[in-house]
This record gives sequence, structure tokens and C-alpha cells, in this order.
Amino acid sequence: MKKKLYIIDGYGFLFRAYHVMPPLTSPEGVPVGAVYGFTNMMIKLLREHKPDFMAVALDSGKETFRTALYTNYKANRPEPPEDLRPQFPLIRSVVEAVGLKSFELAGYEADDVIATFAKRAKEQGIEVTIVSSDKDLMQLVQDGSVQMYDPVKAKYIDEAAVMEKFGVIPAKVLDASALIGDSSDNVPGAPGIGPKTAAELINQFDNLDDLL
Repeated sequence: MKKKLYIIDGYGFLFRAYHVMPPLTSPEGVPVGAVYGFTNMMIKLLREHKPDFMAVALDSGKETFRTALYTNYKANRPEPPEDLRPQFPLIRSVVEAVGLKSFELAGYEADDVIATFAKRAKEQGIEVTIVSSDKDLMQLVQDGSVQMYDPVKAKYIDEAAVMEKFGVIPAKVLDASALIGDSSDNVPGAPGIGPKTAAELINQFDNLDDLL
């Protein structure tokens, strides 16, 4: 049997926990609701899924190679809520307390760390599960090697699920996304082209270069 690696999108689930958990505070008055929700999710994964390896990927900061290429990247996003900010550094302590490690790299996002881990693990014959619901990571999905898992919905995301969402196979999600754009990241797409048209064009021409 293949060994299994689970990679958690750390801040992605901290944000999700923040919106579903009550505003809890520590005895010292520090907000901890999101961290508590994240910790429960992490422990539940360890107990129920029993992966051979597990790690947490984190963003290193706002400035990345993407903002260097495009200054408006994610410029539309508001600042994190005041009661969420002090919970970011607590994630590292929680991860260490349960015997895991967190990984981040200056100039890169958690998605880049996750993609690197997934690629290298796949090359070693390790089955990868990305614990995230981020659509940007769906391009990594490959049946038998890499899948995604949303612990909030207790739902796995495989190639068929990616095809249902984008209308293209995972390997072509990047090309389709370039046409569609991404309003959440403040990245413009091709004018007049939505998800349906993008899928039709990429499936017809195979890739963005040939389409252009």
C-alpha cells in the first residue's frame, strides 16, 4: 500500500474556522476561537484518517513573487479582522504542540509550498491529500496520486469533481483560469469570457497558447 501524506492549507482553514466558531478568548483575553476550530480539525484528521505523514503549509506574508509581477494582485482584499490577527502566530505553536511541522517560504504562498510537497511526494510514490477547498489547488488533482479533501464538508475532490466545476481536466485548469480571471485575487480575465466559454475554448484548442 502507498504511504499517505496530508498537507493542510493552514491559514485557509483558520479563516474558515473563524467564520464558524464562536468568539472564544483565552483566560488572558486573547481571541482563540479560530485556533480552537483549526486545532479540532487537525486532531480529527490525525485520528480518523491516520496519514503516514502530515504537515501544515502557511503563507509567509503579503509580498510574494506574484505581487512583484502584478502589483494589484489581491489588492481588493480587506485587512483581516482585528480579533483574527493575534491568532495567526498561534497556529505555529498549535502545530508544534501536536507533533507536526509547519512550512512557509518568504516570497511564496502556502499554495506554492503545497504544490511543491505534492509534486515531490508523488515522485516518490506517496499518495497526497491536500486538505483545502481552494479552487486554485484543483489543478494539482490527479486520480491515484493527488486528491483534495474538505474536512468541513467531509468531501473528497477528485478529477471528476474538478471536471464538474471547471469543465476541463485538472491539467487544463490553469489555462481556463487565465481566461476566466479570479475576482477573489483581483486578477482580470479575458473580457466577455466566463467559465463555460473558457472550458469550451480550452477543450477545443487544447491549451491557451494554441488558442491565442
